[in-house]
Amino acid sequence: MPAIAYNTGMKTLRDPGDAAIAIVGGGASGVLVALQLLRQAVAPLHIVLIEPHAVLGEGVAYSTTRAEHLLNVPAARMSALEELPNDFVDYLRANACCPELDEAHLPQQYVGRRHYAPYLRDRLELARARSPASLHVHTARAQSLQLTDGGALLQLDDGQVVQATTVVLAMGNALRPLPLRGADGLPSTQRVDAWDTEAVAALPQDAALCIVGSGLSMADAVMTLAAQSHRSVVHVVSRHALLPLPQADGDVAAFDPQGLLKMPLRARMRTLRQHARAATAQGLPWQSVMERIRPLSQALWQTLSVADQRRFLRHVVRYWDVHRHRIAAPVHDQLQTMQARGQLQVHRARPDMVFEVGACVRVSAHAGHALQLDVQALVNATGVEMRVQAMHNPLLQQLLGQGIAVPGPHGIGVDTTADGSLINADGRANPTLRVIGSLRTGTLWESLAVPELRQQAASIARDVLGELER
Repeated sequence: MPAIAYNTGMKTLRDPGDAAIAIVGGGASGVLVALQLLRQAVAPLHIVLIEPHAVLGEGVAYSTTRAEHLLNVPAARMSALEELPNDFVDYLRANACCPELDEAHLPQQYVGRRHYAPYLRDRLELARARSPASLHVHTARAQSLQLTDGGALLQLDDGQVVQATTVVLAMGNALRPLPLRGADGLPSTQRVDAWDTEAVAALPQDAALCIVGSGLSMADAVMTLAAQSHRSVVHVVSRHALLPLPQADGDVAAFDPQGLLKMPLRARMRTLRQHARAATAQGLPWQSVMERIRPLSQALWQTLSVADQRRFLRHVVRYWDVHRHRIAAPVHDQLQTMQARGQLQVHRARPDMVFEVGACVRVSAHAGHALQLDVQALVNATGVEMRVQAMHNPLLQQLLGQGIAVPGPHGIGVDTTADGSLINADGRANPTLRVIGSLRTGTLWESLAVPELRQQAASIARDVLGELER
């Protein structure tokens, strides 16, 4: 099968009469958009995928190569194509990706995340070979965007300029900085990002560690430490000290969730707790209730009043996250085992300050009392940065600075319409600029998982191709 064309020497990416669609970002979101454009195209057009990293489909979520990092949902729910629900499982079987797992039960298994990016690239190649559209991957970073009468011009950091009729912003996730004074002054050997899995793996086995944050990134870091036979204590410090909860097998709870949409926040939470108790009484896990409301995740956010959205962000969000964004049972079991033997110690505290004391790092936090930890290294597992103005992305900062984009609700991501069109400072939508993924979190809330991303990608491709045909 011929490879995707990598074009590094072009000044313009349009042939006369052909439209160019530029996708900024080549992680899972960007690849899903390219995949849909290739599959849906019925006439020649140019697609340009702009990504600074050499390997597509990875981004933060799927860049790991480590076997201990598992998908958080069963393989059967990870198809890139909604119309082909078994596609990911078919890929795993065809390529013998998981010989250690029972093939008959593969759809229900939590397979390694390292398999997902190769799967996306495989499907992208297949779609490219069958499509009348062409795909060029340009290895560079988009620095700025200028609107034109016919679309937009993208300035890249290699000096190239991309002319496009439509631009899709698929820039993925940014890491939230450590919320500790003095953290920036620590040497790189004493400050590690949880997303840098190889740096976590390289931490000395006998080093006492402090992980700031107790979510999914923390779970990944602890699993890597366990795989490296880490022997010393691992402290986890977070405001709520809530660890991710496990997935569970079982049927979906049987109730009509539509009534929740008419309720204010407090009534919703009270009703969900009631449904959870009822499910337990029927022999179902409480997770079955979360599965019932899963298709309504975006509607549940959008039907909250602005005041209730603020209350959710202030008081509920962490409790929601641990129930909604669950981890594979083996990962949860590992965390529990390490806690039981005292190796993993979870502290409910607000981290405040960090500084070097000899060869150690002293972490100060408030936990109703002063908490002081002396460790050899600090791991940042604070997760995804949601505030768009805090993201250190030159293109985003330029779009915000010129009013081409504005922050989304509550400062989260950017503001978009229902179809993903970017809204400018005058409140007008620009269908030339489309957004997919985490940048839509403020508007949609649920905008990170594959089911939402594949739906957004299919919709954006359909809309963009339809506009080109007019």
